[in-house]
Amino acid sequence: MKAVTLLRPLSIPSFPSRPPYDCLPRRTNLPVSCSSHWTESPIKAEDSTGPRSEEYRYQFYDDWFLALFRDKMVKEVGWDSERAGYDGLIEVANRLMLRRTPSESTDAAVRILRSLFPPFLLHLYKLLVSPIGGGKLAAMMVARVTVITCQWLMGVCKVNSVDLPNGSSWESGVFVERCKYLEESKCVGICVNTCKLPTQVYVLHC
Repeated sequence: MKAVTLLRPLSIPSFPSRPPYDCLPRRTNLPVSCSSHWTESPIKAEDSTGPRSEEYRYQFYDDWFLALFRDKMVKEVGWDSERAGYDGLIEVANRLMLRRTPSESTDAAVRILRSLFPPFLLHLYKLLVSPIGGGKLAAMMVARVTVITCQWLMGVCKVNSVDLPNGSSWESGVFVERCKYLEESKCVGICVNTCKLPTQVYVLHC
């Protein structure tokens, strides 16, 4: 594929003197925007004095997605939290990072993403869908599936337009108003190594 949809968390001011797993101080307002362009971008999170963005309203299928994702994560980690729901998922994500290097955490998260889909489905997608239009159809599909299935994880998001280096524009971006995953984990390392980088690796090689 020439271009793919990748969730890109906001850029958080860098802390060059601190280790990669440094966590953010507790903040109540973290406006988050994510874009799907494949190129790298700095990560940024700022306090906001403006009104809070709209909260995502859970759909009937969101509990199933959460349970499935958590089950796969628990199998990878070999441990589960006693806490229920999203809070428990965040604790398992923290445990995923424990005693692992950033690259090991990313590899583990990629395995989790792959385990969410039957292998034959990924093979057919790569064989039949990815080549269409130089990857355009695949990128647009991934963006729309992400919006449908991942708002319980990230918060309110929508498909947006992405300008490519060749001057064309694809509706293959994902804009996240405020990333719930980053805000709840309050940890840059978790955001980058269990979401941003694994998503990039997964989409490029699925």
